[in-house]
Amino acid sequence: MRIGDAATAAGTTARALRFYEERGLLPPPRRTAAGQREYGPGDVARVRVIRDLLALGLTVEDLCGLADRIPLLVDDPRRRCSGGTDSPGTSVVHRRLAALDAEIDRLTRLRTRLAAQTGRTTDRS
Repeated sequence: MRIGDAATAAGTTARALRFYEERGLLPPPRRTAAGQREYGPGDVARVRVIRDLLALGLTVEDLCGLADRIPLLVDDPRRRCSGGTDSPGTSVVHRRLAALDAEIDRLTRLRTRLAAQTGRTTDRS
């Protein structure tokens, strides 16, 4: 399928597919005789995994360090729930969780300060 069809099937844009390819998250697709990209179901599945991981809070940079592991998630989605301390992605996940925790702490402190300035300490509406 052509890039537009593959992007639609994966729930993204053609621009995103080219970006994932540039970053090494998606291998270069086959090309037609006219030079157009051609994607298969495996490529679409890989893009869906990438999008799922991004939606969980991982960054493109995080995924670049794990690009060789993405096919494992395509082949066996149950791997998402595994991850002992020796799992290759464990350190990336731990770093991302720490970064999210730090951002939550920063935002909580910011909210507390703003609420104190406006006299709205408990109402979140």
